[in-house]
Amino acid sequence: MKISSRAGRIEPFYVMEVAKAASAMARELAHTDAPMIFLNIGEPDFTAPLRVQEAAVRSIHDGATQYTQATGLLTLRERISGWYATRFGVDIPASRIVVTAGASAALQLACLALIDAGDEILMPDPSYPCNRHFVSAAEGAAVLIPTTAAERFQLSADKVAAAWGDHTRGVLLASPSNPTGTSIHPAELRRIHEVVRSRGGITLVDEIYLGLSYDDTFGHTALAIDDQVISINSFSKYFNMTGWRLGWMVVPETLVPVVERLAQNLFICPSTVAQHAALACFEPESIAEYERRRAEFKARRDFIPALNAMGLTVPVMPDGAFYAWADCTQACQTLGVQDSWAFAFELMKRAHVAVTPGRDFGTAETARFVRFSTASSMAQLQTAAQRLRALLA
Repeated sequence: MKISSRAGRIEPFYVMEVAKAASAMARELAHTDAPMIFLNIGEPDFTAPLRVQEAAVRSIHDGATQYTQATGLLTLRERISGWYATRFGVDIPASRIVVTAGASAALQLACLALIDAGDEILMPDPSYPCNRHFVSAAEGAAVLIPTTAAERFQLSADKVAAAWGDHTRGVLLASPSNPTGTSIHPAELRRIHEVVRSRGGITLVDEIYLGLSYDDTFGHTALAIDDQVISINSFSKYFNMTGWRLGWMVVPETLVPVVERLAQNLFICPSTVAQHAALACFEPESIAEYERRRAEFKARRDFIPALNAMGLTVPVMPDGAFYAWADCTQACQTLGVQDSWAFAFELMKRAHVAVTPGRDFGTAETARFVRFSTASSMAQLQTAAQRLRALLA
């Protein structure tokens, strides 16, 4: 059977390959006194709050399970609009919000609506691998630009201007970012958008971790800059609804009918039950619970200095999300391995701790970095630290 060239361009998602190996090893360790600790997958260990679960059950019980319009329930779009107003102080009309089948669907819709064959999209290296594959699936090309710790592993306006070429269509940024947990300074993001806008390009910002910001300097939405910025968001991270597959995008008014037409044909609509459940995310009791959990995630983030003390150096303290991007050069030397890929498998075998090697996230020095997820409980983080400390001593 002949496979399309499009499919051939999509690389394996190595995060999941490592996860499969870790899960297989975990089954062997299940009944030992040192079971596998998973610090590799970016998934909150919290699930949807009770009111959200109850809203889903009520939706099923009441038979509110049929198709919605392709852009999502108007009531949900209005709730999201209200959240932007109360949380970030920005006025985002519900008419600009499109509810999607997860942030992944939003990214696919944005890329299909805006990218033609041969268009180039500038992205930071390192960055989340699936984002560049959405560009590739739309027949575009992701151009990865190496970044440094001094730049918080984010693009700058100067680098965007220098890299802009005849085929450049725009930028795809993430703030806060996976794998680094760092955000773009609002002033720099504004400068980037000015460069992009002056060239007639698009500024697309992945903001799925925006609710999980821990520093007032960075906890701002890119939508405050201009109504031409396109933002992608999700109910998975801050709202703890990973498996519900529900997200949204905010687009300029003129783009809504284009995205709606694509969504009608590709997805019909987002999950109706998930949408009715998500309405309860914005109730005061739910928001209070989410903020309590955000404080817990921040406390887990503060576990990072323990990594630095072991020679797993995190060059930039994350200001959001739940990741630590750690340079494992010294630790690789200690264990006698060549790179972060081999290092990750050594940790699995010898410390029973699963982490994600940098291979997925780009090519600029990613072979010497690993990503730790701090989404696990504090107890698990502390146990993992004890094991790593013993191994690397």
